[in-house]
Parts: sequence; structure tokens; C-alpha cells
Amino acid sequence: MNKPDTTQMSQLNQLLRRLIDAKIDFVVIGEFAGMLHGSSYVACSLEICAVPTPSSIRHLRETLADLNPVHRMTPMNTTLSFLNIPRDGETFDNFYLNTDLGTIDILSNVIGVGDFERLKSTATAMPFQGKTCLVMSLEDLIKAKETLAREKDLLVAKQLRAIAAARNQTPQK
Repeated sequence: MNKPDTTQMSQLNQLLRRLIDAKIDFVVIGEFAGMLHGSSYVACSLEICAVPTPSSIRHLRETLADLNPVHRMTPMNTTLSFLNIPRDGETFDNFYLNTDLGTIDILSNVIGVGDFERLKSTATAMPFQGKTCLVMSLEDLIKAKETLAREKDLLVAKQLRAIAAARNQTPQK
């Protein structure tokens, strides 16, 4: 289990709230989704699923502009600003960014589950700081974690199964 860092969590919460306030169309996925469902595993980044169209990328750029978003997976650790790359009209499937408020990964699909529309169709609307955001369903999150099958993902999946069983949503394995 990760040790909570209150500053980091506060910053990730600010980042999520910023996306909600900007009315970005997304679904929260990954460890942050797990935390929102009640997992004790602490997220070190914010992961979302969204459709990377030219207009959605423009909207994301406007939303993140003052946070100095840079791509974090670049050749030879070069600094590439999300404000410039991709160029207008270009899209990528996924973006892995560092910002002044923390790391955000923007994925177009989730392994083992599907694309944004599939995730959105089963997502859970959850309250967050007086607003509502869509969060990957507990069942889909368990499926994704078990598909990845890394040790940490299997531990999170086990805990999420226990949470689901307590809520009578999915039988515990």
C-alpha cells in the first residue's frame, strides 16, 4: 500500500476539480477511481479516459495551460510541451503528462475493458467536492486490474472485490 502524501493528494484533487469545472468529457480510471470506490491504495497520479479529438485536445490545453503540462514519456527525456505537441489537428491515442499539480495520464481506452464510450456507458456518477464526475465502474475496474495482472494491480483487484462483495455488487473470488 502506498503511503499517503496529503500535499500530493490535495494537488491531484485540484487537478480533478479543474477538469470537472472545465466540463471535460472523461471517466476517472486507475488507482484514483479505486480510491473513489473506497480502496485504501493511494493514487500517485490522476488517470482518465477520454476521446482525443482535435477539439477535446484544444479544450484540455486551455484547461491545463497555466499548469505547464509537459509530456513525460519522451525520447531522451526531452521537454515537450502539451501546449505545442501534438500540433493543431493532430491527435494521439494517449497522453502522459506532468503538470504543476501532478501527473495526469489521458488514455483513449483501458486494456481488458474497452474505449471511452464503453467505459462511459457503465461508469458510476460520483460526488466530488460538490460536483459530479464519472468514475469507472467497480466491475470494470476489477476487470482492468486483473487483466493487467501486475502484482500491485492484483492486490488492488482483491481489495476492490471485497468492497464489491460488501456492497453486493460482485461476488468475491
